[in-house]
Amino acid sequence: MTFAGTLYFDHQATTPVDQRVLQKMLPFFSDKAGNPHSSDHIVGWQSARAVKTAAQGVADLIGADADEIFFTSGATESNNLALLGLGKRQPEPTRRRLLVSAIEHKCVLAAAHILNEQFGYQVEVLPVDKDGRLSVRTLTEALDETVLAVSVMAVNNEVGTIQDIKALSASAHQVGAVFHCDAAQAPVAIEMNDFARDVDLLSLSAHKMYGPQGIGALYVRRELHDRLEPLIYGGGQQAGLRSGTVPVPLCVGMAAAAEIMQAQEAAPARQRLGQRRDRFVKLVCQLPWEVTVNGPAGPQRHPGNTNLRFPGFSAQDILQSLQPKLAASTGSACTSGIPEPSHVLKALGLTTDEAEASVRFSLGFETLDEDVDTAVRLLDDTLKKLRNHAPRTHEA
Repeated sequence: MTFAGTLYFDHQATTPVDQRVLQKMLPFFSDKAGNPHSSDHIVGWQSARAVKTAAQGVADLIGADADEIFFTSGATESNNLALLGLGKRQPEPTRRRLLVSAIEHKCVLAAAHILNEQFGYQVEVLPVDKDGRLSVRTLTEALDETVLAVSVMAVNNEVGTIQDIKALSASAHQVGAVFHCDAAQAPVAIEMNDFARDVDLLSLSAHKMYGPQGIGALYVRRELHDRLEPLIYGGGQQAGLRSGTVPVPLCVGMAAAAEIMQAQEAAPARQRLGQRRDRFVKLVCQLPWEVTVNGPAGPQRHPGNTNLRFPGFSAQDILQSLQPKLAASTGSACTSGIPEPSHVLKALGLTTDEAEASVRFSLGFETLDEDVDTAVRLLDDTLKKLRNHAPRTHEA
C-alpha cells in the first residue's frame, strides 16, 4: 500500500486504521459523543455501555474478562503501569528482583531502570540466542523466590522473534513470580485467545493491529487488582487504577480491531502475509548485493517482519535515499538526539557496524505482490546509487 505516493513497509511502527474500525468509531465523535462517566443521563449511560462492550471485545482477544481490561494511552503506558505499579506496591519485602529479556522494548527497560534507581530493585537482563529467543532454561536458572516479576515480550518489534510465552510463564509461576508480557506486536502475528490463562499482566496497543493511535490496554489478572499502584490519580475511573476520562471512540476502535484479529479470516491472512514476506526476502537476496537476514526464520517470526543487513552500507543512508518513495525503518533508538545501535541487534550478537547496516522492512495485510516488486526495485536502485557515490580510495 502507499501513503500519498510513499510505499509503506513500516507496519510494525504503526498500522493504518482499518476502514471497518473507522466506521465503528465515527458515531462516537458526533452523534454518540457522551462522557462515559456522566452518570446522570442517558447519553452518559450509552457511552459507558459502549466502553464496557469495548472492554469485553479486547478481553475476548486474549481470553480474559471485561473487568480485567484497563484502557491506557498505549502499550508504553501499559508497560509502565504493569511494572512500576507492581513494584511500588510490593507487599513482600523479600521479593526484590526483576527479570527482563535483553530484547525488551525500551519502555520496559526504562521502567525496570526506574525500579532499580528509585526503589532499590535488582534488575537482571537475561540473554537471548542469535535468533532473539529466551530459553526456558536461561529463565529457570535465574529464578528463585526473591523474584517479584518477569517481563518478556510475546513478539519482538525489531526482528519479529516469537517467544514461548506459555513455557516461560509456567517457569516463572513455579517460584511465585508475576509474569508480565508486552504483547503489542502479537495480534497481527499470532492467535492469542488463551494468553490470559498463562500471563498475569499483558500490554496491548491498538495502532499495532489496525486500530487507532492513542489507545492501549493493560490486562490485569483479577487477583492482582489490588497489587498495582496507579500512575495517574484523579476521579477514580477504571476502578481507580487509571483515572481520567476514557476516550470512547478510541476504545470502540480498539475493540473493533481486536475483533478483526480474532475473525476466521485472520489465520489465512497471517499465512498470506508470511508468504509475501518470504517472497520479498527471496527477491532481495537475489539482488547482486551481500544481504544477511537478522533473526529467526519460518513460524518463529512475525509473518510481516524482516530485518536485513547490508554489509558495507549504512542503514540511515539507505533509508534516506529511499525517501520519499519507500518507508521502512532501523531498529535504532535515539536518546537525547544521539543515535545508538539497536540494543536488540546487539543482544543477538551483532557488532555495532552490523547493527548500523540493518534495516527493518515490515509488511502488512494490505501489502500486494506488486508492492513487493516495486520495493525490491527501489532498494536495488538505492544501493546502486549509494555504491556509485561512495568515496573512492586513491592509490599512492
